[in-house]
Amino acid sequence: MMTSLSSLAHDERSARTVLSIVAAPNDQTTGGLLGRVGAVELLRLADADGTVPGLDQIAAAVWRERLHAVSSADTLATQMAAFERQGLRVLIPGEKDWPVALNDLGARTPYALWTRGETALLAKPLADRITLTGARASTAYGDHMAIELASDLALSGRVVVAGGAYGIEAVAHQSALATGGRTIAVLAGGVDRAYPAGHADLFARIEQQGLLVSEVAPGVAPTRQRFLDRGRIMAALSSTTVIVEAGARSGSLRVADEAAELGRSVGAVPGPVTSAASYGSNTLLQDGRARLVASSGDVIRLTGSDKNNHRQVELTQAVQTETVRTGQTINSRGR
Repeated sequence: MMTSLSSLAHDERSARTVLSIVAAPNDQTTGGLLGRVGAVELLRLADADGTVPGLDQIAAAVWRERLHAVSSADTLATQMAAFERQGLRVLIPGEKDWPVALNDLGARTPYALWTRGETALLAKPLADRITLTGARASTAYGDHMAIELASDLALSGRVVVAGGAYGIEAVAHQSALATGGRTIAVLAGGVDRAYPAGHADLFARIEQQGLLVSEVAPGVAPTRQRFLDRGRIMAALSSTTVIVEAGARSGSLRVADEAAELGRSVGAVPGPVTSAASYGSNTLLQDGRARLVASSGDVIRLTGSDKNNHRQVELTQAVQTETVRTGQTINSRGR
C-alpha cells in the first residue's frame, strides 16, 4: 500500500520536514495555509479530496498536484530516514534556536531550516547579525571594503551573514573566519551540497566555526529562483543589510529590497562613479534607499546598537525595573 504524505507527519516537526521537501519555498499559498491550520492538518488536506480553506476547487487541485509532484511519499520516507542517519538538523518555528526574526516574513516564513553547525547563532539578538552581500564579480576595491567591514564586525562580536557565493560574500565569510569570528552562510541549495563547488573548503570551515543553513532539503540543487527566494532569509535574519558593491542588475539588490520591506536598516558602500560594479550600490544611495556606509562604525550605528544606544536601553530598563518595584510596593501597601 502506498504511503501518504500525511502518514509521514507524526507531529508538527515531521510534518514541516516533509513540507520543506515537497513544497516550493516562498509560496504564500502554502505559507498562509500553514499559519492557518498547522503542518499536520495541511498535509492531511493535501492527501484528501475535500475543500481547502481559502482556495476554490481548481486552485486546491493545482496546489495538491504541486505538493505531490516532487516524489512519492514512499521515496520521501526513505529520504527522511537517510537524512536522520546523516545527523542533519532541522529547526522549526517555536523550537530552541529558531530565529524569531524570520517570523516577520509572515506567510513567506520558511517551513523549516536545515542546518549544519552552530545553530545558537540564530538565537542571538537581531542587532548582533549583519548581512553583507554584493557582486559576485567583485573588484579589488569591493573586496577591500568587504574585508574591512567583515573583520571589524566579527571582532566586535557581530555575526556576519552572507550567501556563500563568489565575490563579496566569499570575502565576507573568509574575513570573519580569519578573525576568529562567527559567520552564517544562507544557501540556495541543500546544506550537504557545496555550491559553488570551489567553496567546499570554505563551507567546511563555516560549519566548524559558524553555520550553514538552508530552507530547502539536502540534495536539492540551487536554481535562479532559489537564489532569489533565499534573499528574503538573508534580509530577515539581520538587523542591517549592507550592499558592499553591486552592479545594476546584481541579485544582492533584491536582498536590500527585502530588508527595506521588512523595516530593517539598509546600508551601501559608495563606489567610483566610473565603476559598473558600483552602479547598483550608488543608485541605492542616490535614491535614498540606503544609508552611506564607509566603516564598520557606520554599520553598527545602523543597527541601533552602538554604545550610546546600549546605555539608553540600560537606562530604560532601569526605569522600568524601578517602576515595577515601586508599583509592587504600593500594591502591597494597599492590600
